[in-house]
Amino acid sequence: MPEMADVEAFLLVARARGFREASRASGMSSSALSDAVKRLEGDLGVRLLNRTTRSVQPTEAGRTLMERVGPAFSEIASALDHATSHGNRPAGSLKLNVPGSAARLVLPDIVPAFLAAYPDISLEIVTDESFVDIIESGCDAGIRYDERLEQDMIAVPIGPRRQRFALAASPAYLSANDVPQHPRDLLAHNCIRGRFSGRALPSWEFERGGEVVMIEPSGSLVVQSGGSTDLGVEAAKAGVGVIYLFEDWLKPHFESGALVPVMEDWWLSFSGPFLYYPGRRLVPAPLRAFIDFVKATAKSATSEAGVCREALRHS
Repeated sequence: MPEMADVEAFLLVARARGFREASRASGMSSSALSDAVKRLEGDLGVRLLNRTTRSVQPTEAGRTLMERVGPAFSEIASALDHATSHGNRPAGSLKLNVPGSAARLVLPDIVPAFLAAYPDISLEIVTDESFVDIIESGCDAGIRYDERLEQDMIAVPIGPRRQRFALAASPAYLSANDVPQHPRDLLAHNCIRGRFSGRALPSWEFERGGEVVMIEPSGSLVVQSGGSTDLGVEAAKAGVGVIYLFEDWLKPHFESGALVPVMEDWWLSFSGPFLYYPGRRLVPAPLRAFIDFVKATAKSATSEAGVCREALRHS
């Protein structure tokens, strides 16, 4: 019967895709991890990892083992974490998988106050634009929009509940070109587009008075969504073309005058993001603390908004 510590070492290396990476994440030496994986492969009589000088990849047997035992080890870790924190202030590690937009626009209003309230919790944020299995990736929870949530996940609203995609260009660009009045006018403009890694260029969608228009604009610059989005913004500020992005991402540049809103009556509104996590496992104490903090923050924001509306009504 293989040692469970060796199985855990294999999971660390397989998820990190390397011995050095797993060593940095776990605190174990690379040689100790290598020895543990070799023992496990010897006990099972099958190769679990394909090793090259540049990468480590699970074999088919390794992937199967990860899929079968990974959730069980996560459940054990959660149970132990829950037991040690019972009756005490929540402590331990919390790892979230989020898109770049959430890291920029949602978490800055939450994370500093959360860490101040729970100094014994260590928070790690992993930015990833693709939809990943949060359990297999070693994360406790993630943030995504509703159209990308799996059915068996529990979802908790986080951040603004309504957001918009904004269209913008620099004053210099608009003075040199006809200002668009309808989405189809953009087909004659240089449009700065964003593409998620490994995926097709998305359409630009607009809506006004129940009319929905989707276009496939063209332009001289395409950036990778998330990692290179700020490059696209800087290019728009320099007058390269028109950009289509989260309103909150562009708002500071509207306020400074570096960018000008375009066709605001056509901007598409959509529901805000969700914090999601598996519903078939014990919730670790750090994650439970984060969920409760997010809910309390949202409730407080709603109450403050109600007070402001009431004050304005009587002013």
